[in-house]
Amino acid sequence: MQKDDALDDLLSQLKNRQEQLAEKHGRYVPMALKIAPDLDDEQIQGIADAVRRHRMDGVIATNTTLSRTEVAGLPNADETGGLSGAPVFRRSTDVLKKLAVALAGELPIIGVGGIMGGEDAAEKIRAGASLVQFYSGFIYRGPDLVSEVADTLAKMMMKKA
Repeated sequence: MQKDDALDDLLSQLKNRQEQLAEKHGRYVPMALKIAPDLDDEQIQGIADAVRRHRMDGVIATNTTLSRTEVAGLPNADETGGLSGAPVFRRSTDVLKKLAVALAGELPIIGVGGIMGGEDAAEKIRAGASLVQFYSGFIYRGPDLVSEVADTLAKMMMKKA
């Protein structure tokens, strides 16, 4: 679905439906596109162009990876399905950085993928994310992760001020 024509068709239909629902219910609900970390530079630029063209409200970078490079040689490395958590962090952050450059601040980016601690969240923000979201880290770390991320980001913002 991240190919040019298929993505354009999907985003067009979603935006049309979003507008219809906003008119019907008198309430606009923002919509963000979640992308994979398995993208090359040309695909990232194409996605940036498409989300601008279709006036998406944001981009979530990134989903799970199909690559097993990061876990090669580990037990269960050959299992199928999307890989998430710490192994996807570097790949996800690289895509986020490139997307942030391609979008040049025109849309918010939600940084996702392998956030296991406060410094991981800070790195996503430094890479260009406006917000962060975590799943696997929360499963492994629980509510302590929320406090750590909040504290780390607060300290990071204080240094900028």
